[in-house]
Amino acid sequence: MKISIITPSFNQAQFIERTIQSVMRQDHSDVEHIVIDGGSHDGTVEILRKYQHLQWVSERDTGQSNAINKGFARATGNIVAWLNSDDFYEENVFGSVERYFLAHPECMVLYGDITFVDRAGSPLYTIEGNTISFDALISCPDIVRQPSFFWRRELLSELGGVDESLRLVMDFDFLLRAGRRHRFHYLKGNLSYYRLYVENKSLSLARQQVAEMYRVYRKNSVPMRPSILKFLLGKYARTYNAVARMERIVRPSLRPQR
Repeated sequence: MKISIITPSFNQAQFIERTIQSVMRQDHSDVEHIVIDGGSHDGTVEILRKYQHLQWVSERDTGQSNAINKGFARATGNIVAWLNSDDFYEENVFGSVERYFLAHPECMVLYGDITFVDRAGSPLYTIEGNTISFDALISCPDIVRQPSFFWRRELLSELGGVDESLRLVMDFDFLLRAGRRHRFHYLKGNLSYYRLYVENKSLSLARQQVAEMYRVYRKNSVPMRPSILKFLLGKYARTYNAVARMERIVRPSLRPQR
């Protein structure tokens, strides 16, 4: 089975080479890696030119979701996934992914474990286990392990790609819509590494993330149960407290010196 990996990118020269090499270091030969770059000016394009096997384009787009959909439209593989330009795959896992899909023709969506790493790529912690389902996603969107998800290309025809009006939680919305139609299958073992650092979009725009999650719930007609409201309010409060603590640290340095 051919595997298509979509990588949206913008000014990630410091990370993208490891992303590319992680796709290359697999035990599966029939792989296409499609990089949709948003017109980077930090050396990303020079890195892309080094790898002749890549399919890539560098042009202005309307954001990450638009880039992902551009990549989806180009994908020709039987199995599709997207890997952001600061994340990377575990070595030699594509063979296991393919074998699972071949052995389970009813499987439309497959996921595995994920390891969070710091800016340098050093492991922080791993999230593992067969714990993700439609109901579980509704209860806690934070359990999404987006880089560790793979699906059959037919799913794109069913769902129509990601919602381009979403900047931060397009993965939550995509998987929520997928989970409403199909059961998620679990492949034991670490499949990917997700990089956590201050400039990471999900961390730096945490309040907007909460607002987008609420929009996704409403869009998908999910009843606003007390547990969901508690989750959203708690997540928002934690971001406020984090910002407030940062302001207390920074404010003294901004006072005029006498």
